[in-house]
Amino acid sequence: MSIVPSLFGGRRSSSVFDPFSSSLDIWDPFRDFPISSSNVSNETSALVNARVDWKETPESHVFKADLPGIRKEEVKVEVEDGRVLQITGERNVEKEDKNDTWHRVERSSGKFTRRFRLPENAKMEEVKAAMENGVLTVTVPKEEVKKPDVKSIEISS
Repeated sequence: MSIVPSLFGGRRSSSVFDPFSSSLDIWDPFRDFPISSSNVSNETSALVNARVDWKETPESHVFKADLPGIRKEEVKVEVEDGRVLQITGERNVEKEDKNDTWHRVERSSGKFTRRFRLPENAKMEEVKAAMENGVLTVTVPKEEVKKPDVKSIEISS
């Protein structure tokens, strides 16, 4: 039961945000993905934890992904369909000993995938990746912008 309708005389207005409503329409950022987020299991829970920054410099596009606890052998960087950069990997679950008592489990485990469609000026054949201190850096050089040749024309009288 919501407190908001009682504050407005029992009427429910669609323009009023009610955080306690059981019929709250939740935004699903993965709605257009091939798999729906409602079908995503704990096995893929690391998907949302693979945080990636993408910056563009005059020379390249630089991606930095925080992947703490993951070795470079557990990460794959691929270029597919011409201009799609894909970063995938898996963080394995720690082995449990039946004598262990877990008090808190906050680190996610499972598979993750991040995909980025790159602009036309990306040199996909020159992509480089490096992993240092749990940070994956992927550098995609840009094609040089060719300045148009300008030729002065003398004006005759």
